[in-house]
Amino acid sequence: MEKETDDFKIVGGKKLHGTIETNTSKNGALGLFCASLLNKQPTTLHGIPRIEEISSIIKIFESIGVKIEWSAKNTVIITPPKKFTLEKIDTNASSRIRSILMMIGALIHHEKNFQIPHAGGCKMGQRTITAHKYGLEMLGVKIKTKESSYEINREKLKTNDIVLYEASDTATENLLIASALIPGVTTLRFTPPNYQVQEVCFFLEKCGVKIEGIGTSTLVVHGVKEINAPTEYCNSEDPTESMTFISAAIVTNSKLTITRCPIDFLSLELLKLKIMGLKYKKSKIYFSKNDRTRLCDITVYPSKLIALNDKLHASAYPGINTDNLPFFVPIATTAKGTMLIHDWMWENRAIYFTEINKLEADIVLADQHRVFINGPTELKGNEIVCPPALRPAMIILVAMLGAKGQSILRNVYSINRGYEDIAKRLNAIGTDITLLDN
Repeated sequence: MEKETDDFKIVGGKKLHGTIETNTSKNGALGLFCASLLNKQPTTLHGIPRIEEISSIIKIFESIGVKIEWSAKNTVIITPPKKFTLEKIDTNASSRIRSILMMIGALIHHEKNFQIPHAGGCKMGQRTITAHKYGLEMLGVKIKTKESSYEINREKLKTNDIVLYEASDTATENLLIASALIPGVTTLRFTPPNYQVQEVCFFLEKCGVKIEGIGTSTLVVHGVKEINAPTEYCNSEDPTESMTFISAAIVTNSKLTITRCPIDFLSLELLKLKIMGLKYKKSKIYFSKNDRTRLCDITVYPSKLIALNDKLHASAYPGINTDNLPFFVPIATTAKGTMLIHDWMWENRAIYFTEINKLEADIVLADQHRVFINGPTELKGNEIVCPPALRPAMIILVAMLGAKGQSILRNVYSINRGYEDIAKRLNAIGTDITLLDN
């Protein structure tokens, strides 16, 4: 695994070819890790990507007494302690990931009073914990925000009928995990049925928790008294990885087959691309190893694209996934016309999109949420430092694949947070990426 200060040298303008497989998902894995803390017995999780974000949550888990064992390349066995040592939590690792918030839903069943550090993750403006706070309070949990931590207190937990403050994936997962061990019926409304939310639902069902409404915006959780049995589960594939490779194929004007794509979480993206003129075909549907998530193989063909007339924006599922939206930025640099991308969900992420102008794109920042992309433009190599955010960093790498000449991408830690062996995997389909010695 690359270090935080590693740099990539990219020789762009090369055609991609062959087949690349979609890896299992970062966000799904993080939700499964947090849900596994409910189980008094070992939990075996297959399909866990070896990425920096997983390294961080493992450091956090081990610091509080959880035993972590890699039994195979992508298989982890998680064994809870008899007593958590939350006072020893790794604050440095906690500052790197936001998913630490989802630990609250499980830890309230082990401790009545504890503190966890403020959540980290991508630096893209203000991110509140309001949806987590209001939802958990309705279950009998009190959360107080202190200078560097959250203070958690609870007495008797209770079922409830909860409307989420906003359609938050992590808040939904947190409430699902919390509700699973509150005997009785808890209803969660206005829940985004995104892939990572469904992953947690599927896992909890494997643990014996009945959940109605999976795949809808209303979830009914039938909580149980305890989860106390060895459990095995397979994490499913990452739609944003599929979208990354689709974007890379378009930017390099290549024919490429991407296998194991979670099609239900890419359908609207593919429709938008079809309207733009993309030629592609899909295989027959088959299922992921969890036997629940629908997959297919997508073959992308060289195409001449035209910019969409209307703006492109993210929405809660089944809308355009907020993590997939940035990948339309390098795509739009190849399309004829002007395209408006509205990234309303994040305060500052759209600002990072203009970094591709250093590759001679024509991207105009309208405000902190909107960019106008004029195309097509011929991208040319340059040196860029990775933004401190996963998807903006990755779209720069994708753009560099299509840029003529040599590019240097500095400090690729942001990319390593979410992509396993990405340089090696891309080089296998025709790119020229080398790790620079520091």
